[in-house]
Amino acid sequence: MKKKSKRLVVISDFHCGHEVGLTPTQWNPDPTRDAMSEYRAYMWRTVCQEIDRLRPIDIVVANGDLIDGRSERTGGNDLIVLDRLIQCDMAAVVIRRCDAGKTYILRGTDYHVGYDESYEDLVSEKVGAERVGDVMNIDVNGLMFNFRHHIGGSQTPIGRTTPLLRESVWNALWNVRKGFPLADVIVRSHVHYCAYVGGPDWLAMTTPGLQGYGTRHGERRLSGIIDWGVTVFDVTNRRDFSWAPIVYPFPYPEPAKA
Repeated sequence: MKKKSKRLVVISDFHCGHEVGLTPTQWNPDPTRDAMSEYRAYMWRTVCQEIDRLRPIDIVVANGDLIDGRSERTGGNDLIVLDRLIQCDMAAVVIRRCDAGKTYILRGTDYHVGYDESYEDLVSEKVGAERVGDVMNIDVNGLMFNFRHHIGGSQTPIGRTTPLLRESVWNALWNVRKGFPLADVIVRSHVHYCAYVGGPDWLAMTTPGLQGYGTRHGERRLSGIIDWGVTVFDVTNRRDFSWAPIVYPFPYPEPAKA
């Protein structure tokens, strides 16, 4: 009998609490008050509509940086919610919205989710996740996924797949030399852009994030394109699966008129 296809959705990099982080309605100031509030409202509406369209979701993987943290480097000036416990409440609302059969959570970068703590453990408790971890292998109908949040980025267009190739080779070496599970699909997040590389029997990718355009760090220091959205997999078996990044536009500042 043919296995029933399972739908897996990867969501990541909410950065809840940041001024352009994913912000459920109850934490967003009146959207009619200013442009940033309306921007956050647009982001939340768009994500909710996409999640509704993707249902039923069998598995959701929240792949790190679910909260923004204390934002020490900017003195907290780019936060709308400073309390990390409330940021965790926000992230939990996002994950519950998926109403998935099983939930897995990967821990993000220390700067955002705690140097001494692991705030995503608290999010995991709030949503009743199957597991929370730093690196995770998940078998979906025989297709082996390897998830981790962090990966190196690149400010050159031609260098964005190099870290993915490195991850694939290390995964193969871990398998051969240490008996670690060999991944068919390697999934990383962190860099907020979608890139992928692969062959007939393997795939490695970075996922779009769910924090919008307009961070101080990004605008002042980075030039590369970012992607905003989610990633969906439909898996029947190891040889029969499909996937797609689903990305949406976000508003940009209007050009100055001299």
